[in-house]
Amino acid sequence: MTVSREMDESKRIPTKKQVVAGFVVYRKTSDGIKFLLLYRRGNYWNFPKGHFEPGERSIDTALRELEEETGIKKADVRIAPNFRAYERFYFKIGNQGIYDTVILFLAETHKAEITIRPREHSGYGWFLYHDATNIIGKKYADTKKVLKQANDFLRPRKKPLHPVVPVHSVHPVPPKEK
Repeated sequence: MTVSREMDESKRIPTKKQVVAGFVVYRKTSDGIKFLLLYRRGNYWNFPKGHFEPGERSIDTALRELEEETGIKKADVRIAPNFRAYERFYFKIGNQGIYDTVILFLAETHKAEITIRPREHSGYGWFLYHDATNIIGKKYADTKKVLKQANDFLRPRKKPLHPVVPVHSVHPVPPKEK
């Protein structure tokens, strides 16, 4: 669905805006970095995320939802500093349009086995970046964009070369005559 069509459709049906928070979770393996995606019916794969409870900060919501949806606890993750990404999309539930803004943090875990909640998800997988982008598919461009941001953030950065300082020949200055 194109953005302009989404906008037209949102004007015809009641639409609410909501903000949710979650995590892009990864773990290091001998094959490389693998990202966690949760499966929901209809070929929909995404990150663990959910709605705010009253008074919660976004990081608290993300941590609570991570544990509720995967069994991964705060003690099981190392949150990457200086990473925050946003995913935005529109969908319908019945006659209700919903604009979702998702705040996503990045976290590393060593847990390979997780416990999903069947009422929310029906499966999960750990995928290398290339495989994860293929599984997400073309329909969820913002999800792929966030995954790319996370992957780029985790790639080793090349250290900048130090500027070459020219070394000049030093010629002794003869002492001044008195």
